[in-house]
Amino acid sequence: MNLQGKKILVTGADGFIGSHLTEELIRRGHDVRAFVFYNSFGHWGWLDESADEIKRELDVFAGDIRDPHGVRTAMSGCDVVLHLAALIGIPYSYHSPDSYVDTNIRGTLNLLQAARDLGVEKFVHTSTSEVYGTAQFVPITEDHPLQGQSPYSATKIGADQIAFSFYNSFETPVSIVRPFNTYGPRQSARAVIPTVITQIANGNNNIKLGSLSPTRDFNYVADTVNGFIAAASAEKSLGEIINLGSHFEISIGDTVALIAELMKQEITIETDEQRTRPKNSEVERLYADNRKAKALLDWSPQYAGVDGLRNGLTKTIEWFSNPKNLRSYKSHIYNT
Repeated sequence: MNLQGKKILVTGADGFIGSHLTEELIRRGHDVRAFVFYNSFGHWGWLDESADEIKRELDVFAGDIRDPHGVRTAMSGCDVVLHLAALIGIPYSYHSPDSYVDTNIRGTLNLLQAARDLGVEKFVHTSTSEVYGTAQFVPITEDHPLQGQSPYSATKIGADQIAFSFYNSFETPVSIVRPFNTYGPRQSARAVIPTVITQIANGNNNIKLGSLSPTRDFNYVADTVNGFIAAASAEKSLGEIINLGSHFEISIGDTVALIAELMKQEITIETDEQRTRPKNSEVERLYADNRKAKALLDWSPQYAGVDGLRNGLTKTIEWFSNPKNLRSYKSHIYNT
């Protein structure tokens, strides 16, 4: 599908990945409607920080994906939907699981119902590598069993299945992309890379963290954004679940050491129990097989391997170390 001339709705456009995706679509000359979470302050999340030339092209809709009426209004006139809106913090899902069911499952259902009724041409749904749980085999293919090891991952499994059911039942043109651990500028400090960078950038060399042994497949946000756009464009993605991963595995401990090296700081690590997941909830290993993305989307990560991670981390550190950006983060408290 050629996205030129298509009206594209991005849900979660105010968030970390969503804001980068919205900006990139506009830079490519696309017509974008940005669905942001309503608030009485009129804030557009990270889109408030976009360049003026981006803001001038924005068609912003403020609403809540839990409201089916607002969803239908937002989607009216749109040809393509990129659905990123979700509650994503795993620790927060332990004590507020109801809100995850309402947002991640029912919110996704609202969007799918509207897409079906309005005849949307392409619906790209966002999954997460957390649905796999701890790897039973590596690299993890799209056929890996699904394991709900947290309320968050359980609701994302539910949302994925609802999306896939609309493709099977009603031929709704759904594609599901499953990003592994995306990082980069604007990411919440609930994630390990920003929490380490912000603590060091604020002059604290005694870094508070949870478990260091789990491994992750980190992906720089520009690669993830390119994967979303490729999925929206590719005809072969219809009815498919597609991993977006770097095919590179590194432990949390080694990632922290690499960040300290790049920031030229000597650090000590203090285990903070409130940052440690319950034993059976921790996902110990994530390592993506990305061959399907290459075959169907012609997508390959540009920030792959240890050198790619170094490059992505360098850009991320530079952004977070800017005092203007750093002021947006509270590195002295645990952000769930």
